[in-house]
Amino acid sequence: MIPACFSHPNTLSTSSHQVPQNLITCIYQTQLCNSPTYLTLTWSKTLFSHSLTLYASDAFSITISLYPSTFSFFRSPRPGSKSIYLTHQHQYQRIKLYWDFTRAEFNPNNAAEPESCFYIAITCNAKLEFFLGDLFQDLVRRSGLVNVTPCHQLVQPPTLLSRREHVFGRRNYTSRAQFLGSKHEIGIECGGGTLKVKVDGEISLIVKRLAWKFRGNEKIFVGGIEVEFFWDVFNWVNNNGGTNGSGHGTFVFQVGEGGVWPEMVGPEKRLMRKGLSTPAGSSSMPSMASLSPSPSCSSVLQWAEESSDGSRSSCSNSSTRSCGSNGGFSLLLYAWRRD
Repeated sequence: MIPACFSHPNTLSTSSHQVPQNLITCIYQTQLCNSPTYLTLTWSKTLFSHSLTLYASDAFSITISLYPSTFSFFRSPRPGSKSIYLTHQHQYQRIKLYWDFTRAEFNPNNAAEPESCFYIAITCNAKLEFFLGDLFQDLVRRSGLVNVTPCHQLVQPPTLLSRREHVFGRRNYTSRAQFLGSKHEIGIECGGGTLKVKVDGEISLIVKRLAWKFRGNEKIFVGGIEVEFFWDVFNWVNNNGGTNGSGHGTFVFQVGEGGVWPEMVGPEKRLMRKGLSTPAGSSSMPSMASLSPSPSCSSVLQWAEESSDGSRSSCSNSSTRSCGSNGGFSLLLYAWRRD
């Protein structure tokens, strides 16, 4: 089930260095030791840290510390690797992870995830099964792999199924995402009772009277591709009918039948806990019960799931909450308002 929105979270304060400046979770469908696997990558950047968490259900979870984002004299990361041994059908399988962020370049507006000059690779028994980045030859030289086949030439290359991003601001929120192979900048602007959606700087949709239309869906076009857009800004308008409420707005951009939603783990789960149902000024953390969806928020994310239920199968992998079919992709944005 697609994760539902949450009720009455407080605005996140910029005073805490633990609050992410940017947090992105991507889920890929790939092969791991000849078995279909959902691989989750979570990129997190705070004022004093920068990390990547890789997670494959029932296989491994590893967090890689990237260079701190504030102090330039610490910016000397080294290439790394890690071996993991699994028992599969009474046989040992050796998984090895390789990474290099030494020269990684980041978009200033999306600084958690690198755009170029990096790589992440996973091999199983010396066979390449996952690769992300643009330094393939660097991987080959460093790993010593011979006769290695680039991932895009594999019979079943890795496929990006969904992307979930937490963005922060006061009224403007920006994300960059790839829709069927084409990258685009997505902008959300909310103020004065009006919601604007921009694609590559051009307005694609305007929703007025948000006090009445705080949830809904419309079709828009992104690079000529038809996209179903869903929004839920109940938390923002649930403040005397205005649009200055706290908490987060939820926005879904769905292509085809949608993608696969990964379970929240690591820094993303901590962020949601911190933002949920804590009274203003209280330092206590909410209980696990407060992570449950509110009955009043059965809303936009459920609509997005129901719109593609016709041919959607159940998903047995515990790292997912819904399954998409071939060609489906979803971008989910949590837009958090700061003080």
